[in-house]
Amino acid sequence: MPSMIVLGLRAAQLVFAIIIMGLSAYVANWYNVDTLTTSPSQINWLLFVSIYTIISVAYLELAPRFMPKIVHPYATIALELTNVLFYFAGFIALSVFISKLLFCRGTVCGAARADVAFGAFEFALWGATAVFMGKDVFKSGFRGGLKLGGSGAASSSGSAPQAGPQMKEAQLA
Repeated sequence: MPSMIVLGLRAAQLVFAIIIMGLSAYVANWYNVDTLTTSPSQINWLLFVSIYTIISVAYLELAPRFMPKIVHPYATIALELTNVLFYFAGFIALSVFISKLLFCRGTVCGAARADVAFGAFEFALWGATAVFMGKDVFKSGFRGGLKLGGSGAASSSGSAPQAGPQMKEAQLA
C-alpha cells in the first residue's frame, strides 16, 4: 500500500513541477519582455527547481525499474532532501519578494502568487516522500535492499551472493 501512496505522490510532484515550470516561465518572460529589468532570481530559481524535480522523479521512478544496479540509497535520500530544501528556499524567497513589491496586480502577479502556492505544495509533497524513503532506508539499512518509489521493485541487496552447492572442481581441490 505505501508504494501506491508514493506513486501517487510522485505523480503529483511531476504535475506540480510542470505547473511551476509554466508559471515561472510566464513570469520570467513578462519581466524579460515587458519591463526594463531581468527576471528576479527567485523566479529563475523556481524554474530551475522544477526542471530538477522532473529529472529527480524520472530517476527515482525509472531507475529502480529499468536500471536497478545504478540505484543507491544515498543518491535517493540526497535527491529527496535536496528537493525539499530547494522548494523550501524557493517558495519562501519568492513570497518575500512578492511581499516587498510596491504594487502587484494583473495576471503576472497572480501567476507569481500561484507559483508560491504550488512551491509550498511541492515542499510538502517532497517532505512526505522523504519521510517514506527515510523509513525504507533506515528499516532495511543502507546496505540492505531498498524498496523504492511506487515501483515496488527492490534493488539488489548489495550484500554478497548466497553460496550455492559447490562445483565438482572445487570439491576435488
